[in-house]
Amino acid sequence: MLASCSDGGDHEDLRLWMNEAAKDVKGKIPPLPQVKPYEPVAYDAGNLIDPFKPAKIAPEKKNSGGGAQPDFDRPREPLEAYPLESLKYVGVMTRKGASYAIVHVDGSLYQVRAGNYLGQNFGVITKITESEVVLKELVQDAAGDWIERVSSLILQGQEGTK
Repeated sequence: MLASCSDGGDHEDLRLWMNEAAKDVKGKIPPLPQVKPYEPVAYDAGNLIDPFKPAKIAPEKKNSGGGAQPDFDRPREPLEAYPLESLKYVGVMTRKGASYAIVHVDGSLYQVRAGNYLGQNFGVITKITESEVVLKELVQDAAGDWIERVSSLILQGQEGTK
């Protein structure tokens, strides 16, 4: 029993074959990459705009640059507190030749006409038809200039209101 586990040379042919097969095999390790010396870069942020200033985050109120600008001193109308996406145009009525749009928001109905303001982008109603309310909004572009944008509310069906 002990003879079977001993190193008696039974496997000498296996050892010769392993030595013969490993004779021509050599491992190759690639050379390490050349490490470049560290070169520090000067950081001069003293003359750059601070990205966390309130003036950078909030829209800037410019008085220069021409073009249309919103009137910040006028009293706000109730529907200017809501984003345009939350307002629903649900009907129209005509009195004495003037068209009035019925707008639904937060469970209440409001009656508006041309010249009234809607939405949070200084949108003023320019035209009311049986199918839509057209308004002109004033928004700031990336440069801070005020530009006009035309938006509209499309008449909603009865299934959208309760």
